[in-house]
Amino acid sequence: MNFELDKKYIEIQKDAREFAREIEPIAAEADEMSTIHPEVLAALRKSNLSDLMVPREYGGRFEHVDPLAICIVREALMAVSSHADSLFALQGIGSFAITASGSTEQKQEWLPRIATAEVLPALALTEPDVGSDLKNASTTIESDDDGNIVINGEKSWISNAPSASFFVVFARDGDQYSMVLVPSTADGISVRPTPEIIAPHVLGDVTFSNVKLPSSAILGQPGQGLKLVLATLAVFRVSVAGASVGLAQAALEEATRHTRTRVQFGKPLARLGPVAQMLADSWTEIEMARLLTYRAAASAVDDPAAALNLSSMAKLASSEAAGRVVDRCVQMMGRFGLIRNSKIEKLYRQARPMRIYEGASEILRLGIARQLTQEIE
Repeated sequence: MNFELDKKYIEIQKDAREFAREIEPIAAEADEMSTIHPEVLAALRKSNLSDLMVPREYGGRFEHVDPLAICIVREALMAVSSHADSLFALQGIGSFAITASGSTEQKQEWLPRIATAEVLPALALTEPDVGSDLKNASTTIESDDDGNIVINGEKSWISNAPSASFFVVFARDGDQYSMVLVPSTADGISVRPTPEIIAPHVLGDVTFSNVKLPSSAILGQPGQGLKLVLATLAVFRVSVAGASVGLAQAALEEATRHTRTRVQFGKPLARLGPVAQMLADSWTEIEMARLLTYRAAASAVDDPAAALNLSSMAKLASSEAAGRVVDRCVQMMGRFGLIRNSKIEKLYRQARPMRIYEGASEILRLGIARQLTQEIE
């Protein structure tokens, strides 16, 4: 077994780290913004990394979207800037339903511009009363007398909403669920800010009021909504694990620098037993999380749906590990870990949401346990 990255992935990692270094001077500023930072967006466009989010046929780098490549990029970006990580990730998360089931016309119109980051997408799933339980979605798709569809409902906490060029909307379609491609310029759409969260993020609440579109706006066949959500998760859930590993690694490096140079009781903190134990446990957990993440992502390259349980395990393990690691790092740094707007304080805030979005830890555990009980006779 070869546990080393192939050359193509090493090149991608190099490009991602170069992008991260370029934006590092503005990372703190960008990470406190709830709107798109124009310089970070310009750097993303310059990096050409968004071409990882679409197939080669529409301007992408590879024949198919590669989950391992996306993981590697997110690991590098999250270590420096959550804003850049989110901006990159959403190029794929928000557009993958088009890649999976869009018409030729829809793909030709949107995917080449996703590849260059000319346009920004948004995936509209959650609602004021609907989080993990998507089957309770109340946004509706109905047909009018002219054969058009009409969308009504409210979506909340939608990433990229204030700046999106289009929304991929999950909605109730009769007794089924469909996904519909809605340009942000359509009449009847209004966007308002979502309440600020502990780690600022570009979010918005979106109201669809009698938004009328041709029936061709439905992605794939009517009733495929849940299938398209799962297809998106199968490719991109594991990338949250990659981002979690990057965050944990960055926190450990901050704590290591501090404990190596901070002298107490006549020796560096890193040589004191309890601190050395926390350093060792953190490094070990990060390497465990990275190995599981890379394995899950590599499996998803060949068959994303079949690897979804591994991806769920990787997301669960890595996001939980990131929370533990960054908490230890704050503890090791003592009062210096509590300084507002320091890197470690920022990482501490950014780690917490990762256990909630793209599958809360408790929901993931339910799915993993269900699969286990089905496999064991």
